[in-house]
Amino acid sequence: MAENAMEAGGERFLRQRQVLFLFVFLGGSLAGSQSRRYSVAEEKERGFLISNLAKDLGLSVRKLAARGAQVVSKGNRQHFQLNHETGDLLLHEKLDREELCGSAEPCILHFQILLQNPLQFITNELQVIDVNDHSPAFSENEMQLKILENTPPGTIIPLGNAEDLDVGRNSLQNYTITPNSHFHVLTRSRRDGRKYPELVLDKALDREEQPELRLMLTALDGGTPRRSGTVQVHILVLDINDNTPEFTQSLYEVQVLENSPVNSLIVTVSASDLDTGNLGTISYAFFHVSEEIRKTFQLNPVTGDIRLIKYLNFEAIQTYEVDIEAKDGGGLSGKSTVIVQVVDVNDNPPELTLSSITSPIPENSPETVVAVFSVSDLDSGDNGKIVCSIENDLPFILKPSVENFYTLVSEGELDREIRAEYNISITVTDMGTPRLKTQHNITVLVSDVNDNAPAFTQTSYTLSVRENNSPALHIGTVRATDRDAGANAQVTYSLLPPLDAHVPLASLVSINPDNGHLFALRSLDYEALRAFEFRVGAADRGSPALSSQALVRVLVADDNDNAPFVLYPLQNASAPCTELVPRAAEAGYLVTKVVAVDGDSGQNAWLSFQLLKATEPGLFGVWAHNGEVRTARLLSERDAAKHRLVVLVRDNGEPPLSASVTLHVLLVDGFSQPYLPAPEAEAADAAPAAPLTVYLVVALASVSSLFLFSVLVFVAVRLCRRGGAASVGRCSVPEGPFPGHLVDVSGTGTLSQSYQYEFPPSDFNLT
Repeated sequence: MAENAMEAGGERFLRQRQVLFLFVFLGGSLAGSQSRRYSVAEEKERGFLISNLAKDLGLSVRKLAARGAQVVSKGNRQHFQLNHETGDLLLHEKLDREELCGSAEPCILHFQILLQNPLQFITNELQVIDVNDHSPAFSENEMQLKILENTPPGTIIPLGNAEDLDVGRNSLQNYTITPNSHFHVLTRSRRDGRKYPELVLDKALDREEQPELRLMLTALDGGTPRRSGTVQVHILVLDINDNTPEFTQSLYEVQVLENSPVNSLIVTVSASDLDTGNLGTISYAFFHVSEEIRKTFQLNPVTGDIRLIKYLNFEAIQTYEVDIEAKDGGGLSGKSTVIVQVVDVNDNPPELTLSSITSPIPENSPETVVAVFSVSDLDSGDNGKIVCSIENDLPFILKPSVENFYTLVSEGELDREIRAEYNISITVTDMGTPRLKTQHNITVLVSDVNDNAPAFTQTSYTLSVRENNSPALHIGTVRATDRDAGANAQVTYSLLPPLDAHVPLASLVSINPDNGHLFALRSLDYEALRAFEFRVGAADRGSPALSSQALVRVLVADDNDNAPFVLYPLQNASAPCTELVPRAAEAGYLVTKVVAVDGDSGQNAWLSFQLLKATEPGLFGVWAHNGEVRTARLLSERDAAKHRLVVLVRDNGEPPLSASVTLHVLLVDGFSQPYLPAPEAEAADAAPAAPLTVYLVVALASVSSLFLFSVLVFVAVRLCRRGGAASVGRCSVPEGPFPGHLVDVSGTGTLSQSYQYEFPPSDFNLT
């Protein structure tokens, strides 16, 4: 029934709790929060429901869990736990109000609710309500008093007090004494609220009638049900000792530094007695003090010196109230009180408690909350004031929030490519003398964001490959690098659509997507394609993917794979070509010119001419560099009329390629001489032609010569661009365009003006 009554009292108190609203403005990013006070009776078991936190915050249970709610208590001891499935705030352990707060009332435990996304602090308080779980207790089982028999009624005799660890109504309230025929007891209060008894004499004592009395002193608290403690009071009635010891001060007040060394003199109390002899001899003693005082101070019974026998701790106890009794030899005593104020010194370094840390953080994220922590200092005054700082050369700043909480926030965007890891030293310094500080190091990693496109080592590449290459030949490599990391730095290469739609890029080259190696897919032909350009792309595997491109120019190197081709005289004509030379021609007379081209370029297209065979060696010669066939000497009547010349045309390649052409030369006395048949038609020319036939042949030869002269001039102007060449042809030139692969577009071959030379007679080729 008593426990039910206590729980009912606690519930009534819960219904009367007050809610305190506290609006805190955080550094521009934290929202205001509402402070609440909860209450719970002490000695409740672990898991006791304090309140439904989700309901109090106006959040759903899912929202509360999504925001990563945490309960942060002051110090390293956790009194609470949060059930994320129900949103209930529960006790993490059984609370003992006397252990937590001692005699302080009310007993308040401060804690914070930490929410993420966005970051929010909610300061709350829990009042631990006292229950009547302690009875008043005296420090001794029996008190012994000596009272003079002539003590007048109304005299007050101090008695030792009882101690009750409970507070409020549950603490010690009053004293009673039985039997009470000679005395009654008064209940007094000290400055700190503690109750102590005083025995009042109601009726004069008579030692001869009753030399001693035994009374029962009872201390009662105000709890329900009431608890009590008793002590027996043994009173000895003495003969007259009419002077009691008197202290020089009824109250001593002294201040002592908490770091005072052991055996330090705190204060000296002094009392005097007007009696003489043994009745005037005074001894000092503690008067009903707590065990803590006896462990802390030592009183010299003769001198009254109070010395320190234990180190003081301001953070544990700030004030000691010590009662001193001076007793003479006759048993009379006087009382004085010594108030010892403990003065705080800066002997506690600041403490830092890390609540949360975010690592790694993505680069390019502005003002990201990296860490949340709280600081505290057990000292007081300036010794307990705290300043937090970090290095100045870091892109982070500290922002204060509610109470002693701070947030470490990135200042602006970070760049992982410049720095991927930060070692941050948080320094917490108090304002005491000397200043104490604490450092806490945290490591923050910066995660990569795909903010760098691949970069080629060159904006353009020039590659060279010789024609007639084997398919799948490796012709070169392009390379791109990416400053990002992981998948963001993995580069894939590809061919981009060609700028010229007529270039069949897909059939010419391919690229390895992993390493950028370029391969020729088929054999290239310099004469068909001398150079081509295309673009390659490099893309990373980030999201979104970034890319860049470079220009690749492939030059096809010429190979000597084309033999010279003779344009004139044409060898596949239906009728052989015959050149007419008058017998009166001087030495060096231009008989004809062999015109040839080479599909290659450069030195592979440099042509030289050589007279390979001749019917009469030494009569004709070929100029090596222009293909002109001239007479080497004067003609004579002894020279045969018909001559067959084989001219070799050779290029300058490695190995050299060549072609030959056969010329038929007919020596005539004049251009009026009838046409002589070609050697191939000798059998048919046995009989002399009729005069009419001769005239027709002469006329036809004249017309043909004029036509051939016009054609040779046209060829010389268009192909050789030789302004001064004089060539008279006597063979027909084939009609229609030449094959495309024989056209020298680079300005080489015998038709090129770039290869015209003037040679001395030693260059004239004679056979």
